[in-house]
Amino acid sequence: MKIIDVVCAQGKTGFYFDDQKAIKAGAGHDGAFYIGEPMTEGFTAVRQAGESISVLFILDNGAIAHGDCAAVQYSGAGGRDPLFLAKDFIPLIEKEIAPLYKGKEINSFKELAALVDQAKNPSTGKHYHTAIRYGVTQACLDAVAKSKHKLMAQIIAEEYGTQVSNHSIAIFTQSGDDRYNNADKMIMKEAEVLPHALFNHPEEKTGLQGEKLAAYVEWLRDRILQFRTNDRYNPIMHIDVYGTLGIVFNNDLEKIAEYMSQLEKKAAPFKLRIEGPVDMGDKKSQIEALRTLRELLEKKGSKTEIVADEWCNTLEDIKDFTLHKAGHMIQIKTPDLGGINNSIEAVLFCKNNAMEAYLGGTCNETSRSAEVCAHIAMATSPLQCLAKPGMGVDEGYMIAFNEMQRILALKDKL
Repeated sequence: MKIIDVVCAQGKTGFYFDDQKAIKAGAGHDGAFYIGEPMTEGFTAVRQAGESISVLFILDNGAIAHGDCAAVQYSGAGGRDPLFLAKDFIPLIEKEIAPLYKGKEINSFKELAALVDQAKNPSTGKHYHTAIRYGVTQACLDAVAKSKHKLMAQIIAEEYGTQVSNHSIAIFTQSGDDRYNNADKMIMKEAEVLPHALFNHPEEKTGLQGEKLAAYVEWLRDRILQFRTNDRYNPIMHIDVYGTLGIVFNNDLEKIAEYMSQLEKKAAPFKLRIEGPVDMGDKKSQIEALRTLRELLEKKGSKTEIVADEWCNTLEDIKDFTLHKAGHMIQIKTPDLGGINNSIEAVLFCKNNAMEAYLGGTCNETSRSAEVCAHIAMATSPLQCLAKPGMGVDEGYMIAFNEMQRILALKDKL
């Protein structure tokens, strides 16, 4: 079977592009809008609608394979590729990417993915935008699956020597700033990991002594105990603090470890994970800090786990953090890794090197990229995967849960 044409369609994502630089500089809120001038190249507002590009492979039997190009919420920040706007990148895909695939035999996912993931943009000499590689490789996987009349998860399992899971993967739900109402939704749906909670401001959210975060953990514990419908529901608390513990405790790792140990007691009987406890400003320092913090927690007998996020964006980063034991779990932020082949390899590398794998991503994705990631999760069995897109809980959880249930229902029928 061959790919006979490549078609692009512009789309919207499930969230927004936010200018992180302007927000950190003090851009204010007015409803869902941010007020102020953008500071990152490409932005025309501090917050603007997220955009995507659907890449459609038309196969010679009339079938259509589909992937969605999407980029993270904070595009253009922290060394990431620039803002991803459909009008800028559809012409590039049609001119430079489509010829790589038109007329190609559909043999293996790895071979098709490598065509775009390893290619260099002739005008820059660099790899193509991560969003392009992300969406095109999704279409590659779908094309191989359709050519072999199998599930995408089955293709991954065949090519990477894994087994499609016999159970769904734990879904991690994210609340955004609406961390109270959205937590209720998570409890009702019995989300296995919750609530993310967006503690990204030391004074307003975490508290200058960590007291606001501690109060929230106690509230969440009590809320779960009050409203769970059976004692078997024991979700993991996973809270992203965006480095604010480092600010609150002046990067004193001993004090941070002690605070996290006390927070663990407030979360009991539920397990606690803290994502991004510190942000040391560069990759090397971040690795050292998370490695040391892990050791300090273990010496205290704490079971609280550290999740690495900042400064861990690429497959090579993930390998470096893993080999240095920088934390207990790695977030694999799928759009930042470019081709989904890299996300697959990242999960397997973590698992093979005693690091917990979290197949993550961004609220600023699409239903299609979320569905494809559900197949990656079922084929590679990370410890958890992200409900996406959006911050509304219900929609993202539904997409991930339903796709995994379809895989479970079909995997032994094909």
